[in-house]
Amino acid sequence: MDDRDGQKRNHDDQYPSNEKCPVPNVADSKKTFRTALPQILATSAKNILLLGYGMTLGFPTIVIPSLQPGHGNVTDMREKDTFSLTEEQISWFSSINLICVPLGCLVSGAITQPLGRKRAMIMVNFPFIVAWILFHYSVNVGMLYASLVLTGFGGGIMEAPVLTYVAEITQPHLRGMLSATSSTCVILGILIQFLMGTVLAWRTIAAINVIFPLVAIIAICFVPESPYWLIGHGRVADAEKSLCWLRGWVEPHEVQHELMQLVSSISAKNLSNKHCAPSVSSRPSCYSWRNYAKRTFVQPYCLVSAGFFFGHFAGMTTLQTYAVSIFAALGAPIDKYVATLYLGVVELAGALICVILVHWAGKRPLTFVSTVGNGLCYIVVAAYAYFYSSRNSYEWLPLTFLIASAFLSHVGIRLLPWILIGEVFPSEIRSVASGASGSVGYIFGFAANKTYFYMLNSMTLPGTFWFYGVVSLVGSVWFYFFLPETEGRTLLEIQEHFEGSRNLLKKGRLSSRVPEEWATANPALVPDTETHL
Repeated sequence: MDDRDGQKRNHDDQYPSNEKCPVPNVADSKKTFRTALPQILATSAKNILLLGYGMTLGFPTIVIPSLQPGHGNVTDMREKDTFSLTEEQISWFSSINLICVPLGCLVSGAITQPLGRKRAMIMVNFPFIVAWILFHYSVNVGMLYASLVLTGFGGGIMEAPVLTYVAEITQPHLRGMLSATSSTCVILGILIQFLMGTVLAWRTIAAINVIFPLVAIIAICFVPESPYWLIGHGRVADAEKSLCWLRGWVEPHEVQHELMQLVSSISAKNLSNKHCAPSVSSRPSCYSWRNYAKRTFVQPYCLVSAGFFFGHFAGMTTLQTYAVSIFAALGAPIDKYVATLYLGVVELAGALICVILVHWAGKRPLTFVSTVGNGLCYIVVAAYAYFYSSRNSYEWLPLTFLIASAFLSHVGIRLLPWILIGEVFPSEIRSVASGASGSVGYIFGFAANKTYFYMLNSMTLPGTFWFYGVVSLVGSVWFYFFLPETEGRTLLEIQEHFEGSRNLLKKGRLSSRVPEEWATANPALVPDTETHL
């Protein structure tokens, strides 16, 4: 231990700046995949939960046409539904789950902190199970609304554990890609619903969907708890086991360097408050309101909120929800359900491209391509709807550009805020701040869906699409001035940017850093801000 401490002091003397330098490697280049594999597996187990959540978002899209008077498809005739939805009820049905998500977000961080990321992710599956059963047996609009409330509330509770878990178990060179898989799995869940909706009745789909939260519970039971959370609750031995699993099923001595860094990054008062319970003499920093008045919370929160605003009001949210009716209104030359399926496919393709390119290109370039491209696509469709829709000419043009907009939006802007949430907030407020940020996203999503019919009635379809296009282009300008490049940066460097001691707008990403240099640099290694502010 003395020799190791001496080496650390020499290391610090040689590199006195805040820049991270190469540290002892946990594994050589032959073990790089083995080091990454457990992090991928742990993220994948969590992603099954997000897959099921994506199904709750795609489900209203296939139910709405079936319950509109005179719009049901042949598969739903066998269900013999005795009720239908009015336009006002449809506007609520498409958005009531989104407005309920913030309610879950309000308690998400408070639940995640004492229970842990793993147990919170297991617990959140139960509202989804009840909701799918309720969907299957629905006999009136009230039961549908109750099911949506459950899925929305469960989705809100899910925000803090799933977003913080990936940030706290992954290494910086994997963090961006693995964080992006979260949104990819949500989109995959939506696509699965679109696909099932073309061949099955919606009640049958609801019954099948029960399988996914059950599988998620089983998968999450086999992955370790976040080592950062374990150390914060005084369970250092358990954190060591967790790190051994996450770094390639290695021996304890191979993770000692990282473990010591983690322990030293957490204040003694948080270690003594194993359950993070507030008290007069020793109040943990995670509950201090002062942390939420600092620029290290306010600026990231505004950045993430802007990402959600431009993502939802750039048209993709309403297109995804009302795809069937939009394609029908524009006179798509193919079946409207098949067109909706294509929409889901390209959304998934765009998200996969984002997962692949975010590490190499960085977040800023992908965001610019996404917002500018999406804005131009909507402006073209708006022009077509205004000048040519009544002439029954160029019928492929709006379908092509709407599908292109779905692809471009998911390459960047739709995934951006979800990736940022896990890395822009300081460690001591990460759980609560993640839930609060996610709630804003769903409020914007609710507003975008709920106001769609009002905008359509007052601005017409071309005017609505022009509005979406302009919002997307304005977003590209806003991000140019305010979006830092966080890809390839440690969480400490990102925090220093929002503190004002570093400018990532100018420096950009660190393309010269290679994965081997990050072998022992866990992204959760963020010292308590009281030692830095």
